[in-house]
Amino acid sequence: MEDEGIFERPGSLSKRLGANSRLRGKQGEGMAARFLERQGLRILVRNYRCRRGEVDLVARDGDTLVFVEVRWRSSMRFGGAAESIDARKRRRLVAAARHYLGVSGVNLACRFDAILIQGEAGELLEWVRDACWP
Repeated sequence: MEDEGIFERPGSLSKRLGANSRLRGKQGEGMAARFLERQGLRILVRNYRCRRGEVDLVARDGDTLVFVEVRWRSSMRFGGAAESIDARKRRRLVAAARHYLGVSGVNLACRFDAILIQGEAGELLEWVRDACWP
């Protein structure tokens, strides 16, 4: 067919949307890292990954190791950034944090924080220290 090139292949739109989502995620993690550094935290690792999960940022806040989940939602259509951190995500975050502690040999007090970004351009950034999710 002569006009075949004007039609998208199946799945190509979802790949493009996934790429945009990953780019937005990297931007959000960068915003979060800069914000936390201005608050006096030192970023140790970005995007720590293991088989069981991922931690967006690992930081040091004095004598405390902080595992940070970053979530960005441009609209409230499907719930806010905090609501997107579901039980499955929390389990994977804890598993990755445990793995990091085992591999790194770090022996510090730990906490889990969340950076919640709202708005198309990230107009609202909220830092939830010692996040406790239901």
